[in-house]
Amino acid sequence: MFGIGMPELIIILVIILIIFGAGKIPEIGSGIGKGIKNFKKATSEPEKQEKIEKKEQMENKNDV
Repeated sequence: MFGIGMPELIIILVIILIIFGAGKIPEIGSGIGKGIKNFKKATSEPEKQEKIEKKEQMENKNDV
């Protein structure tokens, strides 16, 4: 995994804990989770929009 072993990960987590404190860690995790959720939503919306536009075009062709 990118050449990072368990000891390195533990050191990184300890440094993060020292910098942000135990109280901020859940807030940071929540913010990252919301960011990922919004990113996934934003990347899937164009596909949904294209499907809606194609459906409207087909309906308009049938009406003419």
